[in-house]
Order: sequence, then C-alpha cells, then structure tokens
Amino acid sequence: MRDLVLLVIIGWCFLQAFRRPWIGILCWTWISIMNPHQLTWQVKSLPVAAAIGGATLVGLFTTKDRRDFSLNRESITLILLMVWFTITLPFAMLWDGSFELYKRVMKIDLMVLVTMVLLYTRRHVMLFVWVNVISVGFYGVKGGMFTVATGGSYRVWGPDNTYIEGNNEMALAAVMVIPLMRFLQMQLQAKWAKGVMTFCMLMMAASALGSHSRGALLAIAAMGFVMWLRSKNKLLSGVGMVVVALVLLSFMPAEWWERMGTIKTYKEDGSAMGRINAWWMAWNLAKANFFGGGFFIWTASIFALYAPDPSDVHAAHSIYFQMLGEQGFIGLILFLTLFGFAWGSAKYLRVQGKRQAETQWLSDLGAMVQVSLVGYAVGGAFLSLSYWDLPYNMVVMVVLGRRWLARKAWLTEKPEPVIILPPWLAKRFKKKAVPQP
Repeated sequence: MRDLVLLVIIGWCFLQAFRRPWIGILCWTWISIMNPHQLTWQVKSLPVAAAIGGATLVGLFTTKDRRDFSLNRESITLILLMVWFTITLPFAMLWDGSFELYKRVMKIDLMVLVTMVLLYTRRHVMLFVWVNVISVGFYGVKGGMFTVATGGSYRVWGPDNTYIEGNNEMALAAVMVIPLMRFLQMQLQAKWAKGVMTFCMLMMAASALGSHSRGALLAIAAMGFVMWLRSKNKLLSGVGMVVVALVLLSFMPAEWWERMGTIKTYKEDGSAMGRINAWWMAWNLAKANFFGGGFFIWTASIFALYAPDPSDVHAAHSIYFQMLGEQGFIGLILFLTLFGFAWGSAKYLRVQGKRQAETQWLSDLGAMVQVSLVGYAVGGAFLSLSYWDLPYNMVVMVVLGRRWLARKAWLTEKPEPVIILPPWLAKRFKKKAVPQP
C-alpha cells in the first residue's frame, strides 16, 4: 500500500513537472532530501529522482511560466565550483570511485541552479522552505519522540542510503532545520499552528541530542547563542532557552553524558583522534597535489601515502577538510566563498527587509538562514557533508529573497495560498461571501 501511494504521488509530480516545472523542482527537492522511496519495498529500486529531474529539465525549456536566468554572485560561484570539480576529475587518484561521486554531486548542483531559475514568487519561496523542513522534519520529529519515549537510551539514525543515514549526519540535519521551522512559525497566524511548530522544534532538538552526536551539541549551542543575540528580549529568551535545555537534557542517560564529556578529553578518544588523523591526511594531500585527490580518497591506499598514522583510516568528518583533500585549496576557497556570499545575502535580507511591512518576512528568512548557516559551519566541522543538498538550498532561499526584494515584487504580486490544492478541492476552502444587511 505504501508503495502504491508513493507511486501515485510521484506520478503526479512527474506529469506536473512537464507543464509546471516549478512544481517539479519542489518534488525533486523533496525526493532528494527526504528520500521517501527508501521507506518502501519496491519503489526504492526505481530511479524516481532521475525521472522527476529529467521531466523538470524538459519543462524548463517548454514551459510558458516565467523563468529567471539572471546570474548573481552565488550562482556564479557555484558554477565556478562545478567547473573546478570537472577540472580536477582527470587528476583523481582513484578514478572509478571519484567519477561515480562526481556524477552525483553534479546532478545536485545542476538542480540547485535550476531551482534558482524556476522559483521567483513569494509563494514559491515559502513552499520551497516548507519542502525542506518537512523532508528533514519527518525524521527529526519522529526521532525526537523516540528519544523522549526511550529516555535517550538508543541513538537516532537517519534514512538508509542517504547523505544523512548516520546518527551524526541526522543530528546536524535536525539542528539546521530548527531555525527554518522558527521562520515558518513567525509567518503562521493560527495559535494552534504555532503550538504545533513549537512542539516540532522541541522534538527536532530532542532528536539531535538523541543521536549522541557531540558535533550536534556544539552546533545547537552555537545556534542558540546567535538566536539569543538576535532576540529583542534577551532576558526572557535566555531564561526560556535554559529551561528548554534543562528539560531536554533531563531525558539523557548516563552514557550520553559520558560521551559528551569526551569533548574535553578528545585526546583520549579514539574516534576523535582518528578524525584528526584524517584531517592531517587531507592537509598533506592538498599540499602535495594542487588539484586535490578527487572525490574518493578516504581509503587505506591514500592514507598510507599522506596520513601521520596510515593504519587509522577514517572518513573526512569535516566539510572543510573534505573539500580541501578532495578538491585542493582552490576548491576550499570557492566553497567558503559561496557560503560567505550566502551569509552576506542573508544579512542583507535581515536588515533591508525591516523597512516595510510587506518585506518583513524576508527579514525573518535572512535571520533564520544565518542561524542555520552557523549550525552548518560548527556542526559541519565534524561531518562529511560538503555536497549535501540542504546547505545549498539555503543559498537558493536567500538568492530568491534578494531577487524578490530587488524587483519590489510586493507591488505587483497577487496574494496566493501557500498550499497547492486541486481546483475542485480549493473551492471548498474559499470563504463564502457574507451578505451585507
């Protein structure tokens, strides 16, 4: 039954992608991040992401809808990064593995650029944020309830065969989505909806803690500090954060506290020292190879050449050292530049959006994207998530927001409902006109 329901949804997305490719890109984002087909028995073997992506690309050139092919500093930097990936590929130390990962990364980056072309209205931006939040929130809220129910005795893991299948990766995903949930909550009007979103944010935090990820704990602390700095009533918000933290931490078992305690005694922890060994390997490799080692370097044969301890083989466990080792110093510089530009654009939205009521939502978006980027910068320092979709989707959010602000779209856009409903169903939700006495 689950397979059948998902097939119907994917079929609808596939058909809509040809006629309305902006819906196709939302569907592709949902499939790429949430990977719902991995929760089925048979559909998981089908190339559903490729089908939706291909239909969207066809629709991109056949649709009558508006498209925006204009370039900006973020899109130019991403294109340069993609060009650099292509330049470094022939110099990959392990070609077969690198080529497979190269194709995967380029597909993601291409669709990020397509997203910038197809989405342009406020409704599009809001839907795009909702899709990213729901895609991660499905696992995060479920994991948070599991953590509370079991007292944190078991670790929370992400969906199989995805970027976030590990407990650490799932934790960072949950942490990064919390500020986006807060942004959506700020746009909601109904009290019950705000309450539901508060519950979801608490469960996302519980899920991150329940993963037993030390990096997630540091990311939550950094994000909480930034949110406290941005708050209008620092005393009230500070007390609220402390109370929430105490309640959530009270669920954590003794083994959780022992694991978090190793942050201070990392030299005695084998996992931490293994990561440092991998970081030195990446540094040594980048110094010796201008083009880096390629997408597939975290193997015993490469560690034997560049690692201080050749026998201690680990993944990169750092977005910075992953990019450095795989793409060299040029790749790392482009990567940092891209997210530096995104931070600047988010700041621009946060400041400029306050100038009129119609653009206040952009100020909220810019502020919360900045908080999410802080979580990615801190938590990503200990995880191999340099190419994962969500951070790049946050770049898309601020790019779309700046375009909307620059063309003063609030003067010409007609208010549209965020939720997409079939015409026959939408009529049922329209308010009937009240006759005047």
